[in-house]
Amino acid sequence: MSMLTETGIASMQICFYGAGSMAEAIARGLIHEKLIAPGKISMLNRSNADRLHELHERYGVQTVLQGSSNERYLREADIIFLAMKPKDAAEAVSAIAPLLSPNQLIVSVIAGLSIASLQQLIGPVQPIVRTMPNTSSTIGLGATGISYSEQVTPQQRLVTEAMFQSIGINAVVDESLQNAVVGVSGSGPAYVYFFMEAMLKAAGDLGLAPDIAKDLVVQTVLGAAQMVKETGESPEELRRKVTSPNGTTQAAIESMTQAGLQEAIIKGMLRSSERAAEIGAAIERSINE
Repeated sequence: MSMLTETGIASMQICFYGAGSMAEAIARGLIHEKLIAPGKISMLNRSNADRLHELHERYGVQTVLQGSSNERYLREADIIFLAMKPKDAAEAVSAIAPLLSPNQLIVSVIAGLSIASLQQLIGPVQPIVRTMPNTSSTIGLGATGISYSEQVTPQQRLVTEAMFQSIGINAVVDESLQNAVVGVSGSGPAYVYFFMEAMLKAAGDLGLAPDIAKDLVVQTVLGAAQMVKETGESPEELRRKVTSPNGTTQAAIESMTQAGLQEAIIKGMLRSSERAAEIGAAIERSINE
């Protein structure tokens, strides 16, 4: 039996409440992998009609027509993705809570928002999935951390993991580790881009033309990541293999180490995780005010 048949996603209705880039990435993955027809996906937001029209034209998903209401899509959905901004989460979830029923699966992609906070807003019997995808999901190469409430059934777990496999890989983790996922993979693409920015600047300082520098840097990062994936060797092992004693690479690594590169990366990742916890705490305070 195929994953598609086993999960039954094809017959479900999926509603995205929030229509930003992450919601679009997930919807695109579901459609591209033919898990569900575009007409069974609805995408909603509270104010940006132009964005909804753009998504409808691009993917064929359902959106709210002018003068109509979100309510029908929310009531009829089997799965509802909460994809609004963290600062809007408490108010938005509270507003839709009366429309929900316990048989609907709620999937949150809101950084820092805990399952307990969602249960406080929606109710304790609602099956809830907390996830942390990253922006590489846009091209099907995402990495997503997934945590489940006790109410999520084995069937709903299958559905969830099939959906996120359509945009990359996923890791099921204890919810206490979700802020760690933010620090590692949630914010992770930006760390790589930041490192690439520095490489491009150095390439320019060394006299390379911007287009040549970009090609060399992009292929270097892509090749290095693929080497780790395909060889099964650790980054440390591969680094040692290309670092000849007293050679050019050793000179570079020593200089970067002296400048504190490794410590800066570690410190930044810990700070990202810490910030996710702060955002979650702020949402909790807004709920309890």
